[in-house]
Amino acid sequence: MRSIQRRLSLGLAGVLLLVGLILAQGSLWLFDLSLRSYLQSDLEDETQSLLIALARGQSGIQLDERRLDPSFQQPFSGHYFRIDFAERSWRSRSLWDRSLDVPKAAGLQPGLGDGPRGQRLLVYRADYHRLGQSFVITAAQDYTPILQAFRRLQWLGLGLGGGTLLLILLAQRYTVRSALRPLERVRTQIVQLQQGHRSELDSQVPQELEPLVAQINRLLNHTEDTLKRSRNALGNLGHALKTPLAVLVSLSNRDELRALPELQSNLREQLLQIEQRLARELGRARLAGEALPGAHFDCAVELPGLFSTLGMIHSHGLQLDWLAAPGLCLPWDREDLLELLGNLLDNACKWADAAVQLRIEQHAEGYRLCIDDDGPGIAPERREQVLGRGTRLDEQVSGHGLGLGIVRDIVEAWNGTLSLQDSPLGGLRVMIELPLPR
Repeated sequence: MRSIQRRLSLGLAGVLLLVGLILAQGSLWLFDLSLRSYLQSDLEDETQSLLIALARGQSGIQLDERRLDPSFQQPFSGHYFRIDFAERSWRSRSLWDRSLDVPKAAGLQPGLGDGPRGQRLLVYRADYHRLGQSFVITAAQDYTPILQAFRRLQWLGLGLGGGTLLLILLAQRYTVRSALRPLERVRTQIVQLQQGHRSELDSQVPQELEPLVAQINRLLNHTEDTLKRSRNALGNLGHALKTPLAVLVSLSNRDELRALPELQSNLREQLLQIEQRLARELGRARLAGEALPGAHFDCAVELPGLFSTLGMIHSHGLQLDWLAAPGLCLPWDREDLLELLGNLLDNACKWADAAVQLRIEQHAEGYRLCIDDDGPGIAPERREQVLGRGTRLDEQVSGHGLGLGIVRDIVEAWNGTLSLQDSPLGGLRVMIELPLPR
């Protein structure tokens, strides 16, 4: 959600900044063009006034200074002129000892000329014919104050535009956050689904999100129903095959086959392998992997019932204890974890003398499950054989019968590791390391 807000904010800021700059510069350019057109009329009037001030005198053509604007007499006043005719040139006193360049073409010059004291001049040239002479009259006006005013307007516009942009971004951020808040709630509910705190999403959402939420809820229900049907079908298949296998085992024990002991032994061995392989594969097929929403293993809810059942089964004075953080919920399927813990704890109870302990811990990388008993344990040199490649955990091992092939299948399905160690209680510790689900 934050990345969406960031992209929208950056996109809006970029568009507004670009549009603002274009509008500001366009407005200043149009204003400058209009102002130059207006000042062109003033400069043209000044050239005509200068033309009228020319008169024929006793010594030839003279300039009547009484008809001149007083600004032409004040040094560096910002108003200047130059008159050229018959290889003669007159300059306004306002130029003092400076010169004014004559433009090459008549009319208002497109660029600004250089004036005295670093001034920028708006220059206009007019060509006239009067008193039998051709006159080139150049009038100029200081444009520097207007440029400074434009610069102040630019800074003022940047300040106002920046403030307006900031207000718009704040308003947009609030609007986007308000619009995306329902999506954030849906995301939070999906996280709660993954943690097993809810079984479906709330249907009370804005109208735009109703199809999405409804589709997710339908998908969750469909997935859960499919898994339930698969498990039931596998259970039914297992029960359906048990009877024919039992019949075949019974037939292998009939007196007619005792006369063929080798055949009877081979038949029994093959039937036993079929039964074990069938039970193993059916167990592996029942694994759900990562839990469905709402089907996680809540330690505080599930472990008391599991230990109560174990206490009734193994009622020979065993002390059964478990330890888990309050509110700890394991993010895997409840049925699979019951299968895993049930097998490990049942085996520990069979071989324990007086005590069995279960400890479940959560750390940064995942979870650790430790099952300890005070029984005879397994010699260290034989543990690798039990857990080695090609060796099934449900094989009978001297001193410690495990019969837990499904345990390794579950751990492998969850990308975990299983190890056998010495228990602090004196017997065997079965330790399982489970990484966090992706």
